[in-house]
Amino acid sequence: MEERPETELISIPATPRASTPEILTPSGQRSPRGAAKEAVSGTAKSWTPTSFISPRFLSPIGTPMKRVLINMKGYLEEVGHLTKLNPQDAWLPITESRNGNAHYAAFHNLNAGVGFQALVLPVAFSFLGWSWGIISLFIAYFWQLYTLWILVQLHEAVPGKRYNRYVELAQAAFGEHLGVWLALFPTVYLSAGTATALILVGGETMKLFFQIVCGPLCSSNPLTTVEWYLVFTSLCIVLSQLPNLNSIAGLSLVGAVTAITYSTMVWVLSVSQQRPPSLSYEPLSLPTSTASVFSVLNALGIIAFAFRGHNLVLEIQVCALYFLYECNNAVNVQETSSCADVEGAKVAVQCVCSLLPLEVIGLTGTFHDIPRGLLAMPFLLVVFNCLSSFQIYSMPVFDSFEAGYTSRTNRPCSIWVRSGFRVFYGFVSLLIGVALPFLSSLAGLLGGLTLPVTFAYPCFMWVLIKKPIKYSSNWYFNWILGWLGIAFSLAFSIGGIWSMVNSGLKLKFFKPN
Repeated sequence: MEERPETELISIPATPRASTPEILTPSGQRSPRGAAKEAVSGTAKSWTPTSFISPRFLSPIGTPMKRVLINMKGYLEEVGHLTKLNPQDAWLPITESRNGNAHYAAFHNLNAGVGFQALVLPVAFSFLGWSWGIISLFIAYFWQLYTLWILVQLHEAVPGKRYNRYVELAQAAFGEHLGVWLALFPTVYLSAGTATALILVGGETMKLFFQIVCGPLCSSNPLTTVEWYLVFTSLCIVLSQLPNLNSIAGLSLVGAVTAITYSTMVWVLSVSQQRPPSLSYEPLSLPTSTASVFSVLNALGIIAFAFRGHNLVLEIQVCALYFLYECNNAVNVQETSSCADVEGAKVAVQCVCSLLPLEVIGLTGTFHDIPRGLLAMPFLLVVFNCLSSFQIYSMPVFDSFEAGYTSRTNRPCSIWVRSGFRVFYGFVSLLIGVALPFLSSLAGLLGGLTLPVTFAYPCFMWVLIKKPIKYSSNWYFNWILGWLGIAFSLAFSIGGIWSMVNSGLKLKFFKPN
């Protein structure tokens, strides 16, 4: 039998393992596997999983299973069954934490929508009278309720795309450049301008509270108004160190409770007092019809300014994204997100209804022979409410600061950088408040300028994004409401300017009262 030649064994070198670059994700930076060690030692060591529960063992980037998961995720994002999230959002304060619920959304909505501006509404009633004042108040209330519902529905109107900020939604509806021009100024004012007004109101209220409580026992050298502003700003800066929107839910709860409490105390104390014989409920009479018309427009602008907070609806809805178990009708993440904010909005609306007696009965406000402690309590509650409202209205500004930083550096803000941004913003707001102390008297003008954010733009966005059937009732209704909002904005702004000119507003810079 012929012997076969011995087969030569050829040693094939093992295929070197490709060094897969690690993905830089906001959730954490994973260091390359032994790249630095190999560069130093010059020898490559094979990596062996030490545990079956190791994340690298379960999801190595190069395995077929990982490719299948990535392809499936990409397909679901493409067809709209899975929302594609921006990885940078995990670094920003508004979208950093998304484990809120309907209660958190209710606290934020109520804290943003109810505040010191409710105490100014009886002034508008003095020009409108009982009948027209109540009618105007209820029309504005239900109008803004409808636009609130629109913003909740448009949060995820396009499958696979989530609009987490008001300006983003405006860009999707009106175009990238026009959306910025239309929405940027009013939303920036409603955030930064409201924060400045809160410093003015909060500082002056702290001063009044101290004077009431201290009484004749006050020292001979009390704090000046500017010093009270500084005290209030310092408290705001300390509270602003809470990292994200979800972490201030407790502060929003305090703000909501204090707003309801002091508003209820005001109208209850007003009703409990006897009506003076000289008090009249008729509208104020003005010498000319022109003056009456502009005064009515300014009063309507004050009512419009009272219904603020729509610039924060989308941001609030983000923190309630994973509210999964209390929405029985939600079948996917998109519906769940809307459901959470709708439930929160329902709670907030029910609480706002309890404030209506303040505007209706507050016109009868006469206070006398009230104990000092009871009189000081509403002032203290207003201070707490202003401190809480400052946080919710400043959060979009903090988000903008950190978005600019993270987009440039491609890394999250450190604790020191984040604290530096918030300290800087707090003292800049204080500087603006001291330099422009007359901002609190511009409620009518500012209400007119910011009115489209609440009453007009959401209607236009609904038509441009949802695209209802042309010339249908829905189409006509939203276009008419939108253009009415624009017309009212112009009219209320003119009324606010006339009111300033007629009342002789003195622009005293760096001279707070």
